[in-house]
This record gives sequence, C-alpha cells and structure tokens, in this order.
Amino acid sequence: MAEEDKGAARASAPAGAPAGDPAAAPKAPWEDKPVTPVPHDAGAHPAVAELEAAVPGAVAEAVEMAGQVTVVVPLNRLLAACQALKEQLGYGFLVDLTVVDWPGREAGRFDVVYWLHRHRDESRLRVKVRVAEGQEVPSVTPVWKVANWMEREAFDMFGLYFGGHPNLERILTWEGFSGHPLRKDFPLEGIDTGAAIYPDVFPPGGGPVAGGGEE
Repeated sequence: MAEEDKGAARASAPAGAPAGDPAAAPKAPWEDKPVTPVPHDAGAHPAVAELEAAVPGAVAEAVEMAGQVTVVVPLNRLLAACQALKEQLGYGFLVDLTVVDWPGREAGRFDVVYWLHRHRDESRLRVKVRVAEGQEVPSVTPVWKVANWMEREAFDMFGLYFGGHPNLERILTWEGFSGHPLRKDFPLEGIDTGAAIYPDVFPPGGGPVAGGGEE
C-alpha cells in the first residue's frame, strides 16, 4: 500500500483503534443501520406470473422477502407445476427439498418446500405446499431424479408419504425405528428403540471390524 493510502486509512480509523484492525473501519450504511426484511405480496413478480400462465391455478399465494420469492401451490397442482417449472420455465435443478413442522396449524401441519434454480439467468424460486397429517404428497422424482433421496429423508424424519416414489424407505434411521426424529413432538431425549448398538453376536461378515472374523 502506498504511504499516502496508509495515511488516509489511519486518519479514517477511530481514535485509539489498533492499526490494521478490520473492526476499526467505518461501517457501510446498510450495516450501520440494518433494516429488517419485510415480506410483501409477489403476485405481480415475473416468476410468479409465468408459472400461473403455464399452469392456471398453480399459485395460491406468493410472497417476496429479502429478495427470495416463495410460491404456495395447492397440493393437487404440485406435480403439474413442477413439470412446467422444469420443462417450460427452465428450472432444471432441484437444489433441496425440505419440510417444516407446524403442529396444530389448521391449514395443514407440514410445509414441503422445494428450492429451485434456473441456470440461464441464475434465478431461484421457492415452491411450497401445505400438507395435513397423513396426507399423501405426489413424488417429484419423475421431474427431478435428485428428489429420490430428499423425499426418503423427508419420509424418514417427518413421516410424510410420497406417492409414486420408486423406493420410499428410511434413509437415516433403520427399518423398524419408532417415530420420526424431526417432528416437533418427538421427545428431545430420544426414545428407547430396543436396538443393540454393540450386540454380542454379529451376522456373518458383520461387526465393527471389516470382515467380522475372529483372529
């Protein structure tokens, strides 16, 4: 750094601040007085309008917050909406599929959330459906194959059933595990599953050491 630049930096730092201390630099205006994002209606947003044009009735509501657009889709329009989003509107990448548990909510206990990305313009869109306890969700694996393990995780952790999934089995716990650990009514201390973590007898080829044989 040139001497005149160093001098300017020292002059702009608060008195008594150590030289070269990043915390001593003046804060940007948005950081000095941060503004809490406020959600607002996104019905007129281009991403929302193009989805509604492609699949009439696919948009139940739309909200934008902190630059992120979320579209709530009726459950019976989910598969059609996802197919249009990929095949017509270019959202070729399913970034993630997550679930949120809202016990006692009248509109449906669960939100299933799909995070979509469109590479041509780096656009992102979040699609959400509300699901009641025991209600079946259509699998989107025919649209995005990557949804396979994501839906299995949602099934395992929350107990949601995805109709049409090619192999809907537990993926993080084991078959016979009691309950779904990410539900808000699952006990924090866990439950006694009766499983032996270190059994005395292992099946052939099993055990904590590869090969499972005795020396």
